[in-house]
Amino acid sequence: MTQDSTVPTPDIRPATAPSTALLTDHYELTMVDAALQDNTADRECVFELFARKLPNDRRYGVSAGIGRALELLEHFRFTDEELKFLSDNRVVSPVTIDWLANYKFSGSIRGYREGEVYFPQSPLLEVRSSFAEGVILETLFLSIYNYDSAVASAAARMVSAAGGRPLAEMGSRRTGERSAVAAARAAYIAGFSATSNLEAGRGWGVPTMGTAAHSWTLLHETEREAFESQVAAHGPGTTLLVDTYDVVDGVKLAIEVAGTELGGVRIDSGDLPVQVREVRDLLDDLGAVNTKITVTNDLDEFAIAALAASPVDSYGVGTSVVTGSGSVASGMVYKLVARKDAAGEWVPVAKASPGKHSVGGLKFPVRRRDNGIATGELISVGGLPVGDDDDRALYVDFVTDGEVDHQWVGPEGVTLAREHCAAAIAELPRTARRLGRGEPALATYYIDEHGNTSLA
Repeated sequence: MTQDSTVPTPDIRPATAPSTALLTDHYELTMVDAALQDNTADRECVFELFARKLPNDRRYGVSAGIGRALELLEHFRFTDEELKFLSDNRVVSPVTIDWLANYKFSGSIRGYREGEVYFPQSPLLEVRSSFAEGVILETLFLSIYNYDSAVASAAARMVSAAGGRPLAEMGSRRTGERSAVAAARAAYIAGFSATSNLEAGRGWGVPTMGTAAHSWTLLHETEREAFESQVAAHGPGTTLLVDTYDVVDGVKLAIEVAGTELGGVRIDSGDLPVQVREVRDLLDDLGAVNTKITVTNDLDEFAIAALAASPVDSYGVGTSVVTGSGSVASGMVYKLVARKDAAGEWVPVAKASPGKHSVGGLKFPVRRRDNGIATGELISVGGLPVGDDDDRALYVDFVTDGEVDHQWVGPEGVTLAREHCAAAIAELPRTARRLGRGEPALATYYIDEHGNTSLA
């Protein structure tokens, strides 16, 4: 990028964090309350998180959020403050208050790695626990996965459209303050190079960047004074915003002030394909052949693709990426798919509502590949491993008997997710990168214990 500062920052989050236990819906607790009364609370169950379809008929989605979910899971405790609220408002009975006071998830969680691509019916997350321990996590996990995956999926499309040119996430002011941090993290996992959000840098190790806004130029008596002050403070390698008044005059003045070694100019308005070409020609004529051009101005994946032939060096994306480019939620659901009966045997269960059906049973998904290129998704119903030598198993363990595997959390987890996302997208067929509406890039198939296959 051409911005002044692109630096990773250490993880210096506080050792303690507030309880996340009330980041849930009222009915999760009333179900626990009723289950404790009818003695089904301890029944061993499997919950599954998945999406029935991809938003806007996109070709693939990118799973994001498990690193955040695991961190919040470790703080999912009911302290005296939460218990008092529930008791004072008579949300649940005293028996349930006592149960919640001792709550700590003791089950196991596995699923697709963060940064993995997914398709309709992909079983992204499997939560195996008692009914009460698992059902209470539904809202927390869905709120994270639905948003983070929406951002990551949109960001991945923008990265593909950029064709190797770096992108910076700049959308903090276009969403909620905590969503802004989550969006910066998800966009970085999907391939963005940096963010303007400092909390994402501090908490998740995302490189941060930024120089100046139009207010900086307007603060000064003249554009020249603003440029001279910025160069004096940050050196000639800085990026100057040249469209506050007139772009051509701004570029000429920028080179006059900073010299031909100016790091970059940023354009935030106008007919960008035309504007960028004119600015590149002008910079070259002035001898600033190494000065980079960054463009912003309400970009999305389609606008970025339209600039593919333009001499743009980097992009800054705001509103579109933090709102999932028109799909702010991924349409994911969290359903009970299996429970044990009185004999201790697993019983598949499924919702049968028209248009909202689910597939019961334990799952084992693999990415089918041919010479390293993905050709489909195969899901074993019944949980038995399947696949050939070239196939890739999709499940990894996140939590085992209540213990979180910390390789998936914090800045280190973000780095792993970013690397995996690039690899997972690289193995997709070329048709997956089309921006237009269409069928999922890979078909999903179920295979039962008898070897029979069916299209999902």
